[in-house]
Amino acid sequence: MTTYTICIFTENTIGLLNRITIIFTRRRINIESLTVSETERKGVSRFTIVIKHESREEVEKLVRQIRKIVEVMAVFGYLNDEIVYNEIALFKISTPLGSKSLDVETINKEYKAWVVYWGLDYVVIEKTGNDTEIFEFFGYLKKYEILEFVRSGRVAVGKTEKGLVEYLPESEWAYYL
Repeated sequence: MTTYTICIFTENTIGLLNRITIIFTRRRINIESLTVSETERKGVSRFTIVIKHESREEVEKLVRQIRKIVEVMAVFGYLNDEIVYNEIALFKISTPLGSKSLDVETINKEYKAWVVYWGLDYVVIEKTGNDTEIFEFFGYLKKYEILEFVRSGRVAVGKTEKGLVEYLPESEWAYYL
């Protein structure tokens, strides 16, 4: 199976997420991750959807169907080597008195992860990277008591020189200040 990242630029409209996800459901395509955020343009949202699928043709059909939604301004499908992407993960690790102490130097230097919260009996560690890097760090942390683990969806930008500006005329949209 091949991993595809689909980036959808839309007007910020109520119910749009449902209309987009129904297209995946009807085609029996599972969404691996979904991230929705504002863009640099006011009133424009970006959906970043990750799927795994065997057929490039089916993914291209999916993209064409999404383009038909009125509020959709642009849709792009990417393979992993065509984008720069990351995820964020938070790990809550138990640190009661007498427990195995964390090797913060290894966490920082080898895994490029950071303690973002120190509690009395636990710490929260943040790790950014791709899913392989995050799960490698997860494997390292297994020797400690992991109380909670949460991982965001993918955020990505294309490696092309073009950005949103080229697809949406400047006069139509205001930038955030």
